[in-house]
Amino acid sequence: MTRLNTLIFILVFLSGCMPKPSLTSIPQIDRRSKIPTSAIKMTPLMDRHPPQVQSDEFEPAIPLPGEVNTAGGEDSPFVTADGEWLYFFFTPDINIPAEKQILDGVSGIYRARSIDGEWKDVEKVILQDPGKLALDGCAFVQGNVMWFCSVREGFEGINWFTASNNSGKWRGWQLAAFNPDYKVGELHITSQGDVLYFASDRLGGKGGLDIWASKWVDGSWQEPINVVAVNTQEDEILPALNPQNDELWFTRNYSIWRSKKAAEGWQPPELIISSLAGEPSIDPKGNVYFVHHFVDQVMIEADIYVAFRK
Repeated sequence: MTRLNTLIFILVFLSGCMPKPSLTSIPQIDRRSKIPTSAIKMTPLMDRHPPQVQSDEFEPAIPLPGEVNTAGGEDSPFVTADGEWLYFFFTPDINIPAEKQILDGVSGIYRARSIDGEWKDVEKVILQDPGKLALDGCAFVQGNVMWFCSVREGFEGINWFTASNNSGKWRGWQLAAFNPDYKVGELHITSQGDVLYFASDRLGGKGGLDIWASKWVDGSWQEPINVVAVNTQEDEILPALNPQNDELWFTRNYSIWRSKKAAEGWQPPELIISSLAGEPSIDPKGNVYFVHHFVDQVMIEADIYVAFRK
């Protein structure tokens, strides 16, 4: 049985067998309290495979300033277009399988606010009703709408959902209107809302996973088109646009690549950051936020890093 199938089975089993707590709201649990006491907080001096910036446009990459990184796993960073908020995924132990993460009360999407150059006021984003199970990730925020992926009660498999921001709280989550035949993976939508970029292993690509683009026309996403300029026989995943929509960033072979847009379309990509770096997100100043994994024969932990534009 695959991990996903196991997770789905456990989710269905627990939803029927676990007593439902009579809560009107979901309490915030200190995420650090769930990190194993044996966990070691890694630092750049301890890193055997530090990220390497390959472009002279950027300063050397550093751990994200502020309160986000812990000895647990911080992953999937997303910076909002105004540069004010950082959304990310957290789990206290990256070696724990998803079917256990869903039960720990802290794994899921978090956000932090930019305050005087540091990311602070970290809090979990609640995207489920009290007493119901869910494991959320892949946050993408545009205006007052969040797209996120989730395994949750009442739905089969992993699905995309949307939620709306109401006075600082995310509410009204519902299934996203994606054609299941498109096999939409991690995504990014242009600032105008007219083109959806996503990773998928759908037929017609160059390799296992490619970057695809779908246009929003007459109220629906159209048949995806392969972004030929950036795809290879390798896996291209985790697309991200800069706020100006003229740079397409993505992950390939545990490294971060960028393609620039010209009049004739997307240009051949160039390597920007290598060595266990991925999931880029670009802020309004052009700074690159990404996840870096610490590895010493086995995975130790993951942190959010940033490479500031010079």
